[in-house]
Amino acid sequence: MTRRVVVVGAGIVGLATAWQISRADPDVEVVVVDKETAIAQHQTGRNSGVIHSGVYYVPGSNKAEMCRRGRAQLLAFVAEHGIAHDLCGKVVVAVEDAERGALQTIAERGRANGVSCDLIGPAALAEIEPAVRGVEALRVDDAGIVDFGGVARQLARLVTDAGGELRLGAAVLDGHEGPDGVVLETTTGDVHGDLLVACAGLHSDRLLATMTGEEPPVTIVPFRGEYHRLTEGARDLCRALIYPVPDPRFPFLGVHLTRHVSGEVLAGPNAVLALDREGYSWGDRSWRELRAVAGHPGMRILARTHWRTGLGEMYRSLSRAAFARALQRMTPDIDADDLLPWRAGVRAQAIFPDGTLADDFVLHTTRRAVHVLNAPSPAATAALAIGETLANRALSLS
Repeated sequence: MTRRVVVVGAGIVGLATAWQISRADPDVEVVVVDKETAIAQHQTGRNSGVIHSGVYYVPGSNKAEMCRRGRAQLLAFVAEHGIAHDLCGKVVVAVEDAERGALQTIAERGRANGVSCDLIGPAALAEIEPAVRGVEALRVDDAGIVDFGGVARQLARLVTDAGGELRLGAAVLDGHEGPDGVVLETTTGDVHGDLLVACAGLHSDRLLATMTGEEPPVTIVPFRGEYHRLTEGARDLCRALIYPVPDPRFPFLGVHLTRHVSGEVLAGPNAVLALDREGYSWGDRSWRELRAVAGHPGMRILARTHWRTGLGEMYRSLSRAAFARALQRMTPDIDADDLLPWRAGVRAQAIFPDGTLADDFVLHTTRRAVHVLNAPSPAATAALAIGETLANRALSLS
């Protein structure tokens, strides 16, 4: 009898999973459910479009393995389907001697992960990015930019061409997992399936709790990342991708400059606690969400430990001049007047009860479902590999 797999989430990970399922077993019926009326409305459609190389990630981690495998699959996919992309490379810049050790660690990780990267001095850095100042930099040849929205749209076409269904505008209200299958109650009617793959992003922990009645092993905390774009006259300050040495205490890469496939040059993102799961501005707030975050034991530990960092991120959010000063550490000629507003994104960051921020992809498997509980950057780059893993795992369930 034909099996039916329900995929929740029409972002790039959910669509990649649906496509990989249809490729692995063409006889399986696939239905993708999403509450939005269009695909890729959240993390997929609100990032800077960077193809990550795998240079930052701990060798042997899910991030490291899936980023490298997914990057190769992504490059083949966009070449085959004519999707805009450019392997322009990037530099990770140490602006003071104290950052050299962390930069060396990144270089070692990159080489262990098979990334083409080299440490360079100020003269070589100036040849690559003349407006950047630093004492040392890591040149990463494998990084680039791509139209992730275009990738998602092509994946959606391939899913429907293979006989799959996209059920958009279908918000999940309730659901349960039983011994014989799964049922989702949605705003457009019930959806039945033999198996479930949940790629619900900002709502992933709550969907797991809804389906199983279990307490999720992690809780999603939303962090808003705000972007600016450079004025046309300031675009020459960035030729490709310019990153700082990240703070190793956090799974964020710091405010950076990136070329975008649209022709814009983007600056950002910061990482400020969002006031709602989909809090794309300071005006988007939910007291229910704030109470839940404030009451989470891990969040209280995190806030006590890193409150100064949090206040700094908030200040940069509210002050364009402060945002510009963060960029001036690497690119001194940037001024606050060079920054124009661009869209913001919200990162679905998983946190453990002890206050640790999940720094790797987190997958949770039940009898009839696979739940993605943490898939931040580089999930878009790694989406085809993540989807392949989820497809294989789901189809192996009985």
